[in-house]
This record gives sequence, structure tokens and C-alpha cells, in this order.
Amino acid sequence: QLQASGGGLVQAGGSLRLSCATSGFTLDGHTTGWFRRAPGKEREGISCISVSDGRTYYADSAKGRFTISRDNAKNTVYLQVNSLKSEDTAVYYCATARYRLEYRCPRAYEYTYWGQGTLVTVSS
Repeated sequence: QLQASGGGLVQAGGSLRLSCATSGFTLDGHTTGWFRRAPGKEREGISCISVSDGRTYYADSAKGRFTISRDNAKNTVYLQVNSLKSEDTAVYYCATARYRLEYRCPRAYEYTYWGQGTLVTVSS
């Protein structure tokens, strides 16, 4: 099971750290990613990380304000979002798969497990 948490209501310009934790399996050997779906928009990939070696990739739209990281001891992946904007309002999802991260993040259909999503609302 994958559990995303850390969402909430935040003012524009603020920051949040989202967490993606697992139960029942280890993330070792996995690539874990973050997606979001804003109201009325399609799901958008944000970033992914190789849990084993920490290699990361970001969507062009996410570079600069988003930082993905992991804590192997806690079996948790994080997404730090800074300088939040109203357009960051979305449900944020994490997903994971046993995937060797080399040239790109997995496509959505390549992920095996998905979290339930955590809502981030940015007020202006």
C-alpha cells in the first residue's frame, strides 16, 4: 500500500512537503514518482526518483520549485514544493514501480502502485 500525505490549504508563496510512504513492501529497487491532477486538467507528471541511488528527473514545468527526495530508512519519498502558486492547486499522487531509472521517468501506465492522493489548495 502506498500512502500520500502532507497536503492542505496554504497561501500563495508558501511551501509544503508531501510524503509518500509504503506499507507491506520496501521501496528499494523502485522508482517513485509524483503526479498531480488540477481541476479540469489532465494528470501531469512532476518528478521521479530512483530510491536506490537517488537519481532524479523533473518535468520542465517542475524545475526550480519542486524537489523530490527519499529517506530509505523510513521507506518514504518526499516532494518539497516552494513558492506555491494558485495553479499548483491539485490532487497530488505518488506512484511506484520496480523500474530502473535511466533516461526518463516511467510513464503513468508503467507504475505498479498508486497512492490515494493528497489535496493541495493554494489560496491567493
